[in-house]
Parts: sequence; structure tokens; C-alpha cells
Amino acid sequence: MSRDMTQPTTKRLVLVAGVGRSGTSLFTSILGRAGFHVPQPEVVADSTNPKGFGEPQWVVDFHGRQLRSRRVSVWDSRPAAFAETSSAADDPKVVAEVQRWLEVQFVGRDAVVIKDPRLGWFLPLWEKAAEGIGVEVSVASLLRHPAEAVSSAMKWYGDWQTPASRTVSWLNIMLETELATRGRKRIFVRYDDLLADWKAQVARTAATLDIPDLGRLDPATVASIDAFVDPTLHRQKVSFSDIGVPAQVESMTEQVWAEFVDLSVAGGDGPAVQATLDRSRESYHAFYAEIEAIAQSSLHALRPTGSAAARGSSAGGPAGSAGRTGGGGGADAVIRAAERFVPRSLLRKVPPVWRARLVRLADRAGRLVRRGR
Repeated sequence: MSRDMTQPTTKRLVLVAGVGRSGTSLFTSILGRAGFHVPQPEVVADSTNPKGFGEPQWVVDFHGRQLRSRRVSVWDSRPAAFAETSSAADDPKVVAEVQRWLEVQFVGRDAVVIKDPRLGWFLPLWEKAAEGIGVEVSVASLLRHPAEAVSSAMKWYGDWQTPASRTVSWLNIMLETELATRGRKRIFVRYDDLLADWKAQVARTAATLDIPDLGRLDPATVASIDAFVDPTLHRQKVSFSDIGVPAQVESMTEQVWAEFVDLSVAGGDGPAVQATLDRSRESYHAFYAEIEAIAQSSLHALRPTGSAAARGSSAGGPAGSAGRTGGGGGADAVIRAAERFVPRSLLRKVPPVWRARLVRLADRAGRLVRRGR
């Protein structure tokens, strides 16, 4: 990007939000080649994302700690989970930690882009921290049909979470992200549109987020981005009929997807669509409350009993935290504990209810070994 030296410098932070496997890495990498600083070091590329994640390792680690402390998972479907993560913005120590890191990223730089699939859980925190050091914040949310995002997540991250569970997680995360960014400079970009014509989407981003330099890319930068964008990486082209979700979940999600598509066109982000999304969010909250009420027996069956519950309490967490899969971070905690005894590749194939039992059995076996039995 070129900059008009006669104009006062505005420090800009673009937060890239959206459910994982939705094109957030591609969008971030385009901005990085267009002159935005992607904080280093990044998460190392692998087979799940061969062209790179564009995720600062510090941000991933920071969000991981915050989610675990609040028992929220990355693909959490509970509406109440956002009340837990939004509290981070009210903690002066947490805000100060983000501010210190951000200040370093802006030394000698005017434009920074940050992406992490966990970012949507902490948008108020990042906005508060950035504004506290005089940085202008805008948000770009990437959109990919939820069936494709869910299918991709299951392929690369494991099938421990069912398609239905991941689909309603998509609903929860995207509806709350939309609400959290209202009144902000924001843009919604479809993954398909970005692959088909990245120049048009970058130009729209420059205009919508008021970043003039982003709309003035030199030929070398354009050539670099052209070489980077690879439409063949759109590997999951599926529909809900391919992954199998309950009819009610499919119907609700397709409706919300159509509403987000409306947001992604020029002039579409207005009061009418936002009012429709409000109704969809309220419907989802009511739907989830019904699910929780119906599933009460299943949730009760996952609670540890006796000494297992006592160990949970003595460890400083709620009794049964390791055995719950519906609670934030519960499944991840079980996986981390069980990895001491079972390879992760195999553990991901174990249904969540049996993982909790596996951990309890393994812990019991370990105690017996230590006692010499």
C-alpha cells in the first residue's frame, strides 16, 4: 500500500472474524500481502491449511487460555457462552495484557490484521484494548456456507462433535458476532466471492472500512496476490444432505445463511436485515433452551460420581468438569487428560460420553499402579 504523506496517519486494526474453515486465512493473507502487518510468529502451516493460517501464535495461545478459564470451546453452541467470554473486556488485567502486545505490533507500523477462529468470542475485549491505545478498529467477517464449513472442520479436526452440533455452533457464533459488530466499521465477505474475484472484494473492503490505501495496490502486489489465491483449495463443496443434520436444524441454518448473504452485498447491511437476524437469534436461543431441557437426562449421566466428583472439586473446578461435553472446553479437557494414555488420532474417534469414562478408568488404573497393586 502507498500512503499520502500529507495526511495524518491513522493506525488501523482489522479483526478477521468468522467460524473456522470459512476463508479467514485466505482473507488475512491477502491483506498481509497488501501491506498489513500479520504479527509474528504465525502458527505453522500444515496439511489442514497448506498456504498458512495467518494466525499469530501469541493470539492463539492467549485465546486458548481465556476460553479454558471460562470453560468455553471454540465451536460452542451455547448462547450463554458469550456472556462468559464478554467478561474478559471487564477485566483490567486482561485488557492491559492485550494492549501491551498490541502496542508492540504497531511500533513502526500503521496497519495490523489479526485473525484467529477464537477471535469472535472476544471482540469487545480487542475493541476496548485497541481503542485504549488510539487504534481504529474494524471487523471483517468471512462467510462460507455452513455445510461446507462443518464438513471441512470434521475432516480436519475430527468427528468427535456431530454435524448437528457443529452446525448449531455455526449459528450461535455467527449470530452473536453479527450483533457484537453492529455500529462498528464492518464488512461481510463470502468465501466464494473472494475466490472468484479477490480484487472486487478487496476494493469493497477498502471502501466499506474506509481504508483508502487498500484500494491502491501497485502492480507487483496485485501479481503477488494473484499468484497466492488458489480456487482449487475450495475442497469441500457439499450441502446439508451430504453431512446429515436434523431437518429443523437444516431449515433454521439455511434461513440464517440467506440472511448473512444479504449482508454481504453492497447496501445489504441495513436495519431490515438486522431486524431479521434479531428474530433468528431469538429463535435460536429458544431452540437451544428446548434442547437443553430435553437432554437433561443425558447431561446428568455424564456427571462423575463419588471420588471423581470430589477430585473435580478439590482441583479447583466444578465437579464433573472433565466429563461434560456440552460445557465450554469440557471435551477438550477430557482429550488432554486422556492423551496421557491414548493416541489423539484414536481418541477423536471415541464418542464424548465414553471419553469421560475412559479418563476415569485411566486415572483409577494410574492410582493402582502407583500403589503397587
